[in-house]
Amino acid sequence: MRLVPVTVSVSTMSMIPVRCALLSLALCASAALPDPAWAQGPTPTLPEENAPKAVIVPYDDKLSRLAEVLGSVHYLRTLCKAENSGEWRGRMQQLLDSEAKDEPQRKEQLTAAFNRGYRAFASVYTDCTSAAIVAEERYRAEGATLATEITSRFGN
Repeated sequence: MRLVPVTVSVSTMSMIPVRCALLSLALCASAALPDPAWAQGPTPTLPEENAPKAVIVPYDDKLSRLAEVLGSVHYLRTLCKAENSGEWRGRMQQLLDSEAKDEPQRKEQLTAAFNRGYRAFASVYTDCTSAAIVAEERYRAEGATLATEITSRFGN
């Protein structure tokens, strides 16, 4: 059995009245239905004085990166059972207390960055290897550089 290609010609002009009829029918049907937004009433809005204010600080990007580095170092030092492995989580808490004490949005962002750094290495390293030790040393050096840059440029 041999298949032979067949071409079918369909005029789009003949489809236009059908499309118009279906579109008109759909519009009429939707106009007859109650609008769910109208049924619920207006959406409540927070007064401006009660809305949490997002504070933007020029060094937030570097601070977020520092929080990620702290999370990574905390995971790697805990994994390798290094002395004072809990110190890095404590430093993150100090950072939150000094930079975002009364700013819940900034606190959330910095906490998320710390957790992101922690999880990044948790997904890669399950055992303390020489590569994990080297990564921890490099991240500590990056963290020290970031802390120095932030304090020298934006510190009082």
